[in-house]
Amino acid sequence: MSKYVKFFKDIGKNDAPEAGGKGASLGEMTNAKIPVPPGFVILSSGFEYFLAENDLVQEIHAIIEKVNHKEIESVERASEEIKELVMRGKMPKSLEKEIRECFTKLDAKFVAVRSSATAEDGKEHAWAGQLDTFLNTTSKGLEKNIKRCFASLFTPRAIFYRFEKGLHKTHISVAVVVQKMVNSEKSGIAFSVHPVTEDKNQIIIEGSWGLGEAIVSGQVTPDSYVVEKTPRNILDINISEKSRGIFKKAAGGSPSRKASAEGANEWKNISAKKASKQCLTGKEILELTELILGIEKHYGFPCDIEWAFEKKKFYITQSRPITTLK
Repeated sequence: MSKYVKFFKDIGKNDAPEAGGKGASLGEMTNAKIPVPPGFVILSSGFEYFLAENDLVQEIHAIIEKVNHKEIESVERASEEIKELVMRGKMPKSLEKEIRECFTKLDAKFVAVRSSATAEDGKEHAWAGQLDTFLNTTSKGLEKNIKRCFASLFTPRAIFYRFEKGLHKTHISVAVVVQKMVNSEKSGIAFSVHPVTEDKNQIIIEGSWGLGEAIVSGQVTPDSYVVEKTPRNILDINISEKSRGIFKKAAGGSPSRKASAEGANEWKNISAKKASKQCLTGKEILELTELILGIEKHYGFPCDIEWAFEKKKFYITQSRPITTLK
């Protein structure tokens, strides 16, 4: 029995304090039979154990105490100091053993390694985009990218966010999600309630070619589709020119979401014919709509969802409450 690591099937929505918002949501959806790529979570207790074994708790606390969040240099300096401490830390042997055993059982060549803050994505706070994700990570880069996720709890943006939300004196921890990569042919985001008009009878789906990071980073304008819930009906199809996308390189690696030169992701230009083509067919829009409605019904509140499509199958890679509704 693992002490610091749990598979999605052993996690539910009430486990956010140890699995983070993202990890708890993926476990909850897995158990609700929603198509989620398999994976496991290094619990916040694993992160705490890592900090304790490397004597970092007091050092980090002291650095945060000195931050003047109104001065960007102060925030950036604190971030660099803490990240360096975390990256120099050694993974405790028992934790490393548990991670390796779970990775072997997952039987995936490439995984996504994602930070999951334990104060994440509630209705009061949205950590989406604050913490890091590392795609197409192989066995070789796994430990380094887990530590990078630990360190991402202390990016300048995340430190500033703590002060802005009055959380700088609150103990915030982080869990890390390790999930089998879906090599998306197309992907995107969806909102189970129209986020602009707040019409509860409308869903918005956005989609583009390749990995979803292209949309999340704001560098590609996706297609958008508006679907009426009752009666089920596609109300609006808005096709954008999707002239490039992020795709996995043929060789492996352990890249960051920024698709850096060292990584296994790269931007690729898309042919003019495909760029102007509708990303999801009408049939696919309605199939994805059923999944989105199933998730909203399961949770009982409006959801912000990330989806991927590979080999004629939809996968849900994340779901969180929509925090912007009035």
